[in-house]
Amino acid sequence: MNDTGDPYEKTFAALPPAPGRAFARTWWGQAWLRALEESALDGDQVRHGRRVARSGAVGAVSVRPGGLTAVVRDRDGTAHRTDVLVQEFSPAEWDRLLGLAAAESGYIAALLDREVPPELAQDAAAAGVELLPGIGDFDPRCDCGEWDHCPHTAALCHQVARLLDQDPFVLLLLRGRGERELLDGLEARSAANARARTPDGGVPSDPGVPAEQAYAAARDGLPSLPPPPDLPRAAGQPPALDTEDEPAGLDVDAVEFLARAAAAEALRMLAEALAPGHADRPAPAPLTRAEDAVRLTREADDVRVRSRLAAATGRSRADMERAVLAWGFGAAPGLAALEDDWTPDRTALARARAALAAAPADGEAGAEADGEAGAEAPVLRRVRARWTQTGAGRQIRLGREGRWWPYRREEGRWIPAGPSAPDPASALEAAGPTD
Repeated sequence: MNDTGDPYEKTFAALPPAPGRAFARTWWGQAWLRALEESALDGDQVRHGRRVARSGAVGAVSVRPGGLTAVVRDRDGTAHRTDVLVQEFSPAEWDRLLGLAAAESGYIAALLDREVPPELAQDAAAAGVELLPGIGDFDPRCDCGEWDHCPHTAALCHQVARLLDQDPFVLLLLRGRGERELLDGLEARSAANARARTPDGGVPSDPGVPAEQAYAAARDGLPSLPPPPDLPRAAGQPPALDTEDEPAGLDVDAVEFLARAAAAEALRMLAEALAPGHADRPAPAPLTRAEDAVRLTREADDVRVRSRLAAATGRSRADMERAVLAWGFGAAPGLAALEDDWTPDRTALARARAALAAAPADGEAGAEADGEAGAEAPVLRRVRARWTQTGAGRQIRLGREGRWWPYRREEGRWIPAGPSAPDPASALEAAGPTD
């Protein structure tokens, strides 16, 4: 930034090209661009302007109360003087804004850290002061002859969004106050507020009360919590990546899929949190990288995304499809039944044998442990935690959680056949009829 010596004008050097970069990362920078998109009558001009700004064709930007100025060049080198005018605040509006900001020490601290608290913008709007521009607040002017936003004014607005990310005082300067004048005004109002809180304008003499006593009083006097909000009907739609050219090495479609999947998972977790009895249930174990890849594959429609997720976890496409099927039947425990070939200890094996022995022995529903067949009971052979019915193409697997999972042999592979069951007979029946 070049300081011209005038506190009411700042000049920012031309920014380098920004291929593949989102022009606004902060919420106030994004609000600035939304105002541009909603104000422009021609969306193609805005998109063209974004490409112009991305190419680095916007020169140094001069910011002053009520306006922006820059030279923007076409591809052939033709230079255009470009201005965007913004409405300044009236003295009464500045008075209300400074009063709100000085009343909360957190607002001042955030501004000093080059941040705009969303609460400040909301409080200001409630007081009739729109800190951020809205529809119709931009007045574009360019010597190219366009009467509405042209690619040059749109490019200037996109470049200013990058400046706002770095320094929100640019926005306040546009509204009519320089940084030093603004901070001096906030300091004077904060000091006046502090003096007003003491009887004689000096240091408060009240020594206060012990923290324990104050906490007890506050706890007893707290109102009851409001009811939880209603669950949204659907997950929100994440914004599309703000890029004209796909950055090298980045699969934009895959990133947008991950954003949609994250929104859907957030909605699912919120639904669980709002369900009755949620606080009494233990927190679920976090998913491993391999488990989360299967969960995401189940949600992905794009073949490329599914293939990349399979490769990332060392699975073939066929193995990943089996894993997705298992996940659909039982999430992480269902996947573990597919891939965790474990050996039960003596206690778990004794319980499994007792469950097998207690299974009904009528027709195909009965079973005996470790291959000892009873009357009309199917013969089951055990290998670790998997019991296979001889010659029938059916198998049941004992999960570490104590439930039984049905499997069926198809084309030489064991395929998950359904959700888990509490007993082996039910799981064997769920595996389907014998071959």
